[in-house]
Amino acid sequence: MAIAMFSSVCLFCSFLFQSFVILQTKIMKLPILILTTRREEGTKQEKMSMEQYLPRELVSNILSRLPAKDLLKCKRVCKSWFDLLTDPHFISNYYVVHNSLQSLEKHLLVIRRPFLSNLKTSISLLSWNANDSKNLVSSDVLNPSEYNSEHKYWSEISGPCNGIYFLEGNPNVVINPSLRQFKALPEFYLSGSSKTYSLSDHSGFGFDSKTNDYKVVVIRDIWSKETNERKPGHWTADLYSLNHNSWRKLGAAIPFPIEIWSSSWVYTYVNNCCHWWGYVDDSGRREDCVLAFDMVSESFRKIKVPRIRGSAKEEFATLAPFNESATIGVIVYPVRGQKKPFDVWVMKDYWDEGSWVRKYSVEPIEEIHKLVGFYGSNQFLWSSRDEGLVWHDCEPETEQMKDLQVHGKNGSLRAARYMESLVSLKRGNEFSWQLVSCSMVPDHLLDPRK
Repeated sequence: MAIAMFSSVCLFCSFLFQSFVILQTKIMKLPILILTTRREEGTKQEKMSMEQYLPRELVSNILSRLPAKDLLKCKRVCKSWFDLLTDPHFISNYYVVHNSLQSLEKHLLVIRRPFLSNLKTSISLLSWNANDSKNLVSSDVLNPSEYNSEHKYWSEISGPCNGIYFLEGNPNVVINPSLRQFKALPEFYLSGSSKTYSLSDHSGFGFDSKTNDYKVVVIRDIWSKETNERKPGHWTADLYSLNHNSWRKLGAAIPFPIEIWSSSWVYTYVNNCCHWWGYVDDSGRREDCVLAFDMVSESFRKIKVPRIRGSAKEEFATLAPFNESATIGVIVYPVRGQKKPFDVWVMKDYWDEGSWVRKYSVEPIEEIHKLVGFYGSNQFLWSSRDEGLVWHDCEPETEQMKDLQVHGKNGSLRAARYMESLVSLKRGNEFSWQLVSCSMVPDHLLDPRK
């Protein structure tokens, strides 16, 4: 076993050296790191320190280029690597550095229902190269065995937030696909539920940097069981904390009156705030607006929007993050038509409601039907009329469109950019917190004709 460990370490370090030489420097020779082990009072000890051969900064640079799944193995090489890979600074830096290197490689996290006969949802990781003339797409399916049932399904995807995603459905879950971690949230109960019920709810997901906590906020409308009536603009909100693994009632006031549309499916997390596309009914005239929730201060804010579309019956409006998630924008496109143009409106200054401008317009496109995701940098993810997933880069110099070869029945397609992350979902005693490990298996439903 010691010989096998020794061989694995040597091969791995050789791979790291070759990768670093190709990607960054012209180092002529790097000493091979040799670890020998000896038994002393039942434990393995390092005979030589890694820092004798490689500076910590150099090792950090090399390891930041590796996928998260490989770094999990690296933790077992030696104590100094374990300490480095679990250091909060390295984890934060890895998320920025590693994902910034993926300029040509595109990666998506996709949820969809492949079959009409049941609600079972597939969670897929799609990858392709934007410059690949062969248009090859690879796909793997995240397989949480404990939730592999026709009665378990997900309808919305929120993320990435530092590489963590929230899936809304049955059950609600947070996942880190990079670490193959999958965690079901505890059920929540409406206070006073014996007299009231809810018909619609809207979720938001984000990170509280002050408490290092990931949170889910859910807004619900409340109806009376006695009268089956609902006061317009009457909402209640609950907040989930990953650190505490529990729900609590939010005391923050929702700025009434406001209603929330159900057509905005793109994760829009900007300046610590999640956002929903809504409207105010003013004497029978509906005026669009945005509802924001700050994950740090746990407060709501209503953002005014100019008249950027004619009618909700004729045009969809979908929120999206812009300018490296520094502000929000809205994509407006027609509900009907074989070919669909679209306009992109952006707040130039996130804190100034008067700074809305139309950034650009795109000529009619035949392949698109409904916006189901946003990749960033003017890259859009659409469902087609045959319920396939289409990636569209609308930059004038690089404009291109790609059929990603996956389909979702009954409008179930949702997509988000996939980002590698070392952020763990583990908090405290995981036995009682139901953290599930997942496997990644080949996607046999990838369309072989494409």
